[in-house]
Amino acid sequence: VEFADHRNYVLGDDLRYLDWNLFGRLDRLFLKLYEEERELPVRIFLDASESMNFGTPSKFDFARQVAAAVGYVALCGFDRVAVNVFPESNAGAEVARRSALRSIRGKKSSLEFFRNLTALTASGVADFNGSLKRGALEARQSGVAVVLSDFLDPAGYEAGLNALVGRGFQINAVQILAPEELDPTTFGDLRLVDSETGIEQEVTFGKYRLKAYQQTVANYVQRLREYCAGRGIRFFSVSSATDLGDLLLKQLRASEVWK
Repeated sequence: VEFADHRNYVLGDDLRYLDWNLFGRLDRLFLKLYEEERELPVRIFLDASESMNFGTPSKFDFARQVAAAVGYVALCGFDRVAVNVFPESNAGAEVARRSALRSIRGKKSSLEFFRNLTALTASGVADFNGSLKRGALEARQSGVAVVLSDFLDPAGYEAGLNALVGRGFQINAVQILAPEELDPTTFGDLRLVDSETGIEQEVTFGKYRLKAYQQTVANYVQRLREYCAGRGIRFFSVSSATDLGDLLLKQLRASEVWK
């Protein structure tokens, strides 16, 4: 608890909260009022699907750095941190690391927190909506939710974000795209392979189509931005080559994600 204010003593008030120092100076009885400081749970949803390995630097590396920064700030504020890594993994060491990240508290836990984040690997097919739904149901109380993903799941993102909104989370969605996704440099007759499903698609991509492609990407990001704005979700879209300090100290601070 933290001291908040004084008020005049009223007959029947708990005598333990009388301010005797103030009584000695003013010869009047005042009651000290306190405000309870509640723990603010911070839940980080970290997309570790195979597609997050794409890019230079990779989207997953950038996402882990953001998760580390957000988690460290929360731990320093004595808030509880939980990292939901998706999709699920069956690898023994990976399962243990993810389990250790599900509930962390206290600044002393930060070193182990960083080690487990650094050791994570990305693989498998994304289940964005299902993962966010499960995380919303598992949470015993709402708090701050930080979603780190490229938001490129073919199943969409609406159901998962709605589940968090329904539980009363303060949601911060950070879309991370690779420089190559924003401004491709490979042209010609290409065979594209989906890194998660292995499905192949042959396309002809000439330089004359670059502007149309970039407009398509911009339209997708704008629709996502508008969807979030309509539900009170703070939204950020960044390249994995973005300076981390610019995102953390400028964009997130300007939006009052932290002070």
